[in-house]
Amino acid sequence: MEYLLRTLSDDILRVSNSFKVLLINGARQIGKTTLLKHTAEQGRKYVTLDNPADLLLAKTDPKGFLDTYSPPVIIDEIQYAPELFPYIKMLADNSDEHGLVWLTGSQQYNMMQGVTESLAGRVAIMDMYGFSIYEAEGKAGEQTPFLPSNAPKNTLKNRNIAETFNVIWQGSFPAVIHLDEKDRRNFYDSYIRTYIERDVRQLINIGNEVAFITFLKVVAARTAQELNMDDIARSVGISHTTAKNWLSVLKASGIVYLLQPYFKNITKRLTKTPKLYFLDTGLAAHLAGWTTPEALKTGVSAGSFFETFVIAEILKSYCHNGETPQIYFFRDERGKEIDLLIYKDGKYYPIEIKKHATPSRQDISAFNIFSKLEETGEGCEICLTSDIQPLAPNATAISVWNI
Repeated sequence: MEYLLRTLSDDILRVSNSFKVLLINGARQIGKTTLLKHTAEQGRKYVTLDNPADLLLAKTDPKGFLDTYSPPVIIDEIQYAPELFPYIKMLADNSDEHGLVWLTGSQQYNMMQGVTESLAGRVAIMDMYGFSIYEAEGKAGEQTPFLPSNAPKNTLKNRNIAETFNVIWQGSFPAVIHLDEKDRRNFYDSYIRTYIERDVRQLINIGNEVAFITFLKVVAARTAQELNMDDIARSVGISHTTAKNWLSVLKASGIVYLLQPYFKNITKRLTKTPKLYFLDTGLAAHLAGWTTPEALKTGVSAGSFFETFVIAEILKSYCHNGETPQIYFFRDERGKEIDLLIYKDGKYYPIEIKKHATPSRQDISAFNIFSKLEETGEGCEICLTSDIQPLAPNATAISVWNI
């Protein structure tokens, strides 16, 4: 398959010119290795710790490993050998060169502890996700961090609801975007097995694999909902503590994202519970049992999956440009909600997300409520409209394909 450029490529080279170590962090099979190999200059070595022989060398003789794979080098799946971190630190401290070691990792638990303890000040950490809608269309260089005030770009072809749900259902893993229905199902089945065997079992002893798969399915069915650990635990038949531990594994391995609530101060009666989002809608749809895009489009979860898709794309627009967004959701004691708040340069930009093509001013009624709490910038409703539509003096409706 032809290689599709990733938006993060330019930032990798820029950051590598300023830091001695670079870490690309994200879920398994989202294209981290392929990105680094295509971005690397000639002569940079590559080694993966998925290889048992190299892993054994890294764990038992880390200095010998780094003598064998001397900089500049890409070390894939660094979380398997935290023993390397002190020696990578010594490499960095004994050299004036930048871009010595490029790392990839698919777990944040022990890996990030090793990074912060050994490589503080020496490593740049960049988060990565599956293909964005721009990358999937070969327009990686045209994606910028999303704000309502800089939309729309009119770069991508607008799609109707059926075409949009085809994309949502298919998912954003590079290996899956062009697969047919049967091969897609086989990919996700294999992905779940590999994820449990290589990532989950390394982090915790799950004990009951069937229960963990049920847990994955229950969580996927609750994407775009406020996190309710008691409900999840009850549905799976596990303890609250086990559910909490298992969710932390999903978060650490890049499967889910927890969107935190906005609150001005702790005494305000605003919800403090985060909202849970699966970071890949295709994997979530597979786990939740949506067997076709048509079934998903007309099903009870359609709105939740559309919202999940939009949140993930906005995250990608920032992280794939080397930025970390400050994002929240809002709900007051009367139940007034704003799906997403982006905080930038002293202002909050409110965003409502709706799975329909007929936006209205009523959809953004909570914007006025929030503007009394904080300084706000231009807001928008992201939906399936085909045209830009003004909704209020400082708010418009735009297509999901213009984010």
